[in-house]
Amino acid sequence: MEYSYKLLIGGEWCDASSGRTKAVVNPATEESVREIPYGAAADCQAAIDAAARAFGAWAGRTPYERGAILKRAADLIRAQADTLARTTVLESGKPFVQARGEWMVSADLFEWFAEEGKRAYGRVVPSRVGTRRLTVLKQPIGVVGIITAWNFPAYNIARAAAAALGAGCCVVIRPSEYTPLTAMEMMNVLIEAGTPGGVANLVNGEADPIGQEMLRHPACAKIHLTGSVRVGKHLMDGASRTMTRLSLELGGNAPVLVFPDVNLEQVAAGAVAAKFRNGGQVCIAPQRFLVARRVSEEFVDRVAAAVGALRVGSGLEAETQVGPLINAKQRAHVEALVASARTAGATIRVGGARPPDRPRGYFYEPTVVADVRQSMPVFEEEIFGPVMPVASFDDVDEAVAVANATRYGLAAYVWTNDLRTAMRASERLDFGMVGVNEWTPQAVEAPFVGWKESGVGREAGSEGLEEYMETKLVAIGGL
Repeated sequence: MEYSYKLLIGGEWCDASSGRTKAVVNPATEESVREIPYGAAADCQAAIDAAARAFGAWAGRTPYERGAILKRAADLIRAQADTLARTTVLESGKPFVQARGEWMVSADLFEWFAEEGKRAYGRVVPSRVGTRRLTVLKQPIGVVGIITAWNFPAYNIARAAAAALGAGCCVVIRPSEYTPLTAMEMMNVLIEAGTPGGVANLVNGEADPIGQEMLRHPACAKIHLTGSVRVGKHLMDGASRTMTRLSLELGGNAPVLVFPDVNLEQVAAGAVAAKFRNGGQVCIAPQRFLVARRVSEEFVDRVAAAVGALRVGSGLEAETQVGPLINAKQRAHVEALVASARTAGATIRVGGARPPDRPRGYFYEPTVVADVRQSMPVFEEEIFGPVMPVASFDDVDEAVAVANATRYGLAAYVWTNDLRTAMRASERLDFGMVGVNEWTPQAVEAPFVGWKESGVGREAGSEGLEEYMETKLVAIGGL
């Protein structure tokens, strides 16, 4: 199909009302991929108005009718995955295989919520009064604003939009200005699948004015954000004035506890694959590696050897394993963290610089930092880059205490072959998702959960549908 790359408002592709445009940049080359419309608050207002007009009819459709459209979208994504993935590579920089995999999971999300919408069960509550009947209903919340990040430009949208649409809501999507083309292609797919005009809208443009319009507009019942803690708190401040409901997925600083009874060769290989996926730009990426002291040196040796062999390059090159960072600002952030660690006495075992053979693009060498202490910024802050810091511990109590000493609470990892250690550690870790001998503690069919400053609300699984529904009690008396 021929894709359109504009704003989508009320079923029509259009330019920004101001006429503004902005270039999408390939982070591997620093060259423009495409010039696209760049809207603001007025465009968002028009999109919410369109969504509000479409809501009654969409919510009034049966979940079977809505589900059939979402299922067609899933099938279309799978059929066009290679084409869709190439666009994602061009604007995000991630390797092609990873981009294609992201689109396939997005298809799974649309299919899951196509089915889960049929299970939005209410219940009948036995009344203590014989002449009264109590019925609990689940109904869609209304228009939902979706603001997403650039690291997974297809998955982040699908995770929220599929749930909202399956519940019977209409959506207004504001994608990251760094990766809007992926979002636009997803809208093309939804239209081809038969989504009515106004049900799914897209406004690429300035983040704050669009976010403020979502908060201000009385028809926008809820905002979903995948982004930073700073932006999440900003939205919470605004929502306190308007009582707009929020779902916030705000990132993490995942600890990895490696105990001495594991197969270090296997764990080290898995750690490198998980840590450097998407260049480390993953909210649940294993980040703070806490390794039992008596095997720490061997672990560092093994991961350093593997990381040194990783191939850096454009995501369109078949041999690439690690692509560029999303922009110059993110690379500067990573460089500053590594520099501060070096100054504080940590050891850079491999990497720690820009690759000399990549003068263009926002590349940074995959890096292993050893002899890390808990007080170092590279350990305390979310890196969101291709850097693996490694510290040591002496016993499980110390490891859990250090792991929990963070404002984040998204994902954590435990590697051990001892059942007692696995149970003790996993139950005491203050994180919404814990992978025990598992690098991917999330699934379409299971809840994606953030504790502490890592988020508010739940995504995926049956919990993901519940986030976009209201509960209504109907009490009938005088029977």
